[in-house]
Amino acid sequence: MIVSINQPAYLPWLGYFHRIAVSDLHIVLDHVQFEKNSFTNRNKIRTSEGWCWLTVPLKTSGRFGDLAIAQIEIATERRWAEKHWNSIRLNYSKANYFREHADFFENIFSRSWERLNPLLREITTYLLSAFGIKTKILFSSEIGAAGRKSELVLELCRKVGATSYLSGSLGRDYLDEVAFEGAGIAVCYQDYHHPAYKQIYPGFEPYMGAIDLLFNHGPDSLEVIMEGQAPLTTTTVQTGRVFPSTLQSEKS
Repeated sequence: MIVSINQPAYLPWLGYFHRIAVSDLHIVLDHVQFEKNSFTNRNKIRTSEGWCWLTVPLKTSGRFGDLAIAQIEIATERRWAEKHWNSIRLNYSKANYFREHADFFENIFSRSWERLNPLLREITTYLLSAFGIKTKILFSSEIGAAGRKSELVLELCRKVGATSYLSGSLGRDYLDEVAFEGAGIAVCYQDYHHPAYKQIYPGFEPYMGAIDLLFNHGPDSLEVIMEGQAPLTTTTVQTGRVFPSTLQSEKS
């Protein structure tokens, strides 16, 4: 069973959904500490001038070190939701598939949100469904696992019975592959090659929030997400050498 793990993100990018799509189970890492300037509460949308940030304001003052993502609160006194919806509507209203999804997002931004995590869950769940990705989703806050970085990831993989762990490319900097090998769990790294696709404005800007693809390509979005990606391979560590092998999902 291929397992992937990632912190929740606001309007996640395409690579986020690709990693989930090729996994049998995805764990949303929502019990760890919030990182400032991460994509947990912000992302980019396409504009006529290039792109702009949409950032959900949070109550963080004096609280760093005690800000688990699952518990972090939104700064509700600021009119961020109205601004986000107006920006999305202004920039995507003429996109081919905007109308099909506009009601959902208008509803999202008209509601009152006290915490960030429920907002992220609802948006990501909708996008997964819109893309046709049916991978099972669990949340680390509901699993219960201790440790940091590689130790935490390994513990989560053990708890759910993973046979392979699909990491983001940055996992190469901290994962203890020997420990994973000792636990009988193969490790693979996602090196996502961002596809180019037609956007509503001339030119192409990569690394936008995935709504950019959805509004422009609708039912063809998953095909674009998967376009041009190399087969996933695992690494088996033995006596200092690395042996690659093709990673096969149970969904294949």
